[in-house]
This record gives sequence, structure tokens and C-alpha cells, in this order.
Amino acid sequence: MNYLETTQWLFSQLPLYQNVGKSAYKADLSQTLKLAKELNHPEHQFKSIHVGGTNGKGSTAHMLASVMQEAGYKVGLYTSPHLKDYRERIRINGEMISEDFVVNFVAANKSFFEANALSFFEMSVGMAFDYFAQEQVDIAVVEVGLGGRLDSTNILNPEVSVITNIGLDHTQFLGTTLEVIAGEKAGIIKPNIPVVIGETQPETETIFRTKATKEQAPIYFADQRIETTPPTSLKGVYQIHNVRTVLQTVAILNTGVFTISAKAVQQGLLKVTENTGLRGRWEVLGSFPTLICDTAHNREGLSYVFKQLQSEKFQCLHLVLGMVNDKDVLSLLELFPKQAQYYFCKPNVPRGLEASQLAQIFTEHGFEGSIHPSVKDALKAAKQSASHDDLIYIGGSTFVVAEII
Repeated sequence: MNYLETTQWLFSQLPLYQNVGKSAYKADLSQTLKLAKELNHPEHQFKSIHVGGTNGKGSTAHMLASVMQEAGYKVGLYTSPHLKDYRERIRINGEMISEDFVVNFVAANKSFFEANALSFFEMSVGMAFDYFAQEQVDIAVVEVGLGGRLDSTNILNPEVSVITNIGLDHTQFLGTTLEVIAGEKAGIIKPNIPVVIGETQPETETIFRTKATKEQAPIYFADQRIETTPPTSLKGVYQIHNVRTVLQTVAILNTGVFTISAKAVQQGLLKVTENTGLRGRWEVLGSFPTLICDTAHNREGLSYVFKQLQSEKFQCLHLVLGMVNDKDVLSLLELFPKQAQYYFCKPNVPRGLEASQLAQIFTEHGFEGSIHPSVKDALKAAKQSASHDDLIYIGGSTFVVAEII
């Protein structure tokens, strides 16, 4: 198989959460451990930082990778989902994994994958860890896929664990309260390994402290310890939380075998996109009218986005909006501004919520908007309607953003 055929097999052969949702979720590490053994335990062959949380974990992971690169290290980075190309998930010093490695890895292990009915997540984690081990990275920054306790990445024994914050997302898998979700996320706290919590939340602080005490893991709440934050190239008021988390993590790494200077931190934070290829976080795509996209898709993420929108200057606001069908749209309505024109669309994945259904929910609650057959059609209509001084925001789902960048 060539690269295109290989990725098509990865996406279609087995259930894929980002396409089909809950049926792809396996709450069990046994298959991942079986694959790790088959690959000669690559997870034991490199140092790592394990990053979980509800919001900000992707930005935090990219920031950490950028800082470590600026400090002179060879840095692996594993994140999900991808926007355009599967290889975005697996990088070393910002460079995506080669097409040849993806093809050869799947070809060499395909019979094992099929015999053990491995999930897309498990195969992808195995590939990333095998790649980092073969390339002998100095450290890998690994983002949790979903949850923490039973996520495929949770076979790592990292230098430090990071949990950014806790919000209500993926409740069909992780639980319906912050406390229960925190319990799942706390599953990445390991014996005697320091853990950084990005944001102190009254509902979750005790859960994290209890788990850390049980595991004899030193715990650091970044927002209680870090006051001043240097600037970052990532835009959005919410990034200040992620910067604090990064600074606390770096402080811990500096007490071990790594040496990360203040200059490396400063430059790393200023060159995140340049160093790691991160996209879709309050990304400005154009001017006159201003075009901004963001992958925020849950209550906490969208709250920050709309807070950020209030600080922008524009005449009229246009929202190109699409969501997935397992999202509780009604619970999010209060976050959305009514003084705006909406362009409803369906992201091109099986989980996409029909634009007509999304529009019905919004219009029944006093919002004004139109229905469009695709994300690109919705954006085209918004551009045609918008004047020079207007702002067009594109979001509601990672998959909406993926179609326009």
C-alpha cells in the first residue's frame, strides 16, 4: 500500500472516534500493552512529558515542545486529532513523521493489528512511540487522546505529568460531573512522578491532591505558583493559563537532567507555530473582513473564545458554525452572542450534526442565520455578506476548522 492507501486503511478498517464517536472508544489498556510488547516496549526507550486535561492540552503540549526545541533538545510531539494530514499527529522538532515510516510501520504490523482488532488510537500511539524510540528523541511531549486513566498513552512513565484543567466534555465516556471527569484525568498521576495542575478548581482540587498523596507524587498548582507570564505567539486570552502550566513544568524539568534557560523559554513561547506547526488556535486567516478560526468546541473553550471576541473591534459579527451530533447544543446556547449573523453548516464527518438541525435549535431560541450545504459554502456566504470592518468567526468543531485552513 502507498501512503494514501495506508491512511485510508487506518481510517476505515477500524472504528475511529473522531468519525463515529462512542463505538470507537475502548476503555482498556490491555490491547495497548500487548502492542507495546510486540514492538519491544518503545515507551521505555525515551523520556516523556504526559499532558492531559479538557482544554488547553494541545496548546500546552505544543508550547512545551517548542521550549524544549529552543533549549537544544530533539523533541518528539504526539497530539490529536489532526486537521489535514494524519502525520500532523507525530512530529520530531516540528517535522512530521515521514510517509514512508507510516507505510512501513503499518505494513510490518498489519497482521498483528488485524489479529488483535486494535483500535485506531492504539495503532497510532504504537506508531508514535516506535518512531520516537527509533529516532532516539531526547524527550517526547505526549498529549492524552481521551480521558487519562484508560487512554492508550497511559503506558508512559513520564518525567512529569500535566493536567491543564477539567471541563464537561466527552461526558458519554468520562462522566457527567467535573468530579468524576477529574477522577479519570487523574489516572495519569503516577507513583513518585511530579504532576502539574494548570488551574485550581474547587470541584477538582481535592481529587487531584488525594490521588497525588496516594501515589506519593509531588503536586504543583501552576496558577497558585506562577504570577508573571511572558508573551506567546499563540493568541487568545486563555493562553495565559497554558503559559503558567508550561512555566511550572519547565521549573520541574530544570531540577532533573534537563537544562532549559530563560531565553529558551522566552523564544519557545514566541515561536510555537513556527517550531511545531500548531494551527487552529485563535488563528487569524485574513483581514478586511477579519477572519478568525478556533477549534474550541466545549463550554470552557467556547467561553474563552467569546470572551476574546468581546475584545476585538468590528462592525458586525458573522459566525460560521458547525458541530458534531453528540454535542449538547442546548446547554451551550447561552454562550453564543445573539447580535450576530449565523451560517450553519455540517462538518464533513459521519458524526457531523445536520446543518438544518443545528439551525433549528438556534433559531427557536432567537438567533438569526442561514443553512448551507458545506463549511466552505457557509464561509463563502459569510464573506459575501460581510463588510470591510466586520469579523467572521469559524468554529464549533475541530472538523469545521479542518475544512477551511
